[in-house]
Amino acid sequence: MKYDNITKAKFIRRPNRFIAEVEIGGKKETVHVKNTGRCKELLIPGCDVWLTAPDSPNRKTKYDLVTVLKSNGMLINIDSQAPNKIAYEWLKDKDFTRIVPEYTYGDSRIDFYMERDDEKYLMEVKGCTLEVNGIGYFPDAPTTRGVKHIRELIKAKKDGYHAIICFVIQMDKVNEVRPNIAMHEEFGIALNEARKEGVEVLFIPCHVTEDEVKYSR
Repeated sequence: MKYDNITKAKFIRRPNRFIAEVEIGGKKETVHVKNTGRCKELLIPGCDVWLTAPDSPNRKTKYDLVTVLKSNGMLINIDSQAPNKIAYEWLKDKDFTRIVPEYTYGDSRIDFYMERDDEKYLMEVKGCTLEVNGIGYFPDAPTTRGVKHIRELIKAKKDGYHAIICFVIQMDKVNEVRPNIAMHEEFGIALNEARKEGVEVLFIPCHVTEDEVKYSR
């Protein structure tokens, strides 16, 4: 996905999970952060960030913060809407005969339902922005919703679906995502159980620039 109206800025601080203060051309500006995760290892005072101006009516802020230059030199896309868009583009390159976003299954809304011949698939998508020593980790904050989705996928597998949890890796040079046990042990336990029950775990690595993110393979 390509961002229009991209603007470079310096990060100042993040008063809450929805907004950040940045400096653009010597002027302080309040912007929307398109990620409710903690991102503490990314959003460090003085770091370079990139903003997009969607030009939507009735907005409280002009800009969305979408990309961060990490202290190790890696560009990280933190747009929480990007993973589903990227996963959808990836799915369209496959030979599915039907793709339905936002599919209700059980008590959850699963990101994608797909069909191929007589086979039925359910796929839940998670975006990975946390990197440690070349390995991706998820989540960067406790996610009871994420655990619930894994439980639903386990049930779907038992009901005859192909069940997939897909991690879209929003950075270069990272090809694997592991559960962040230190942050949320229950998620790691659930993911391990899902693997044992036959739920597939898919990684989609991405190439990230200041104004674009796309899957690399």
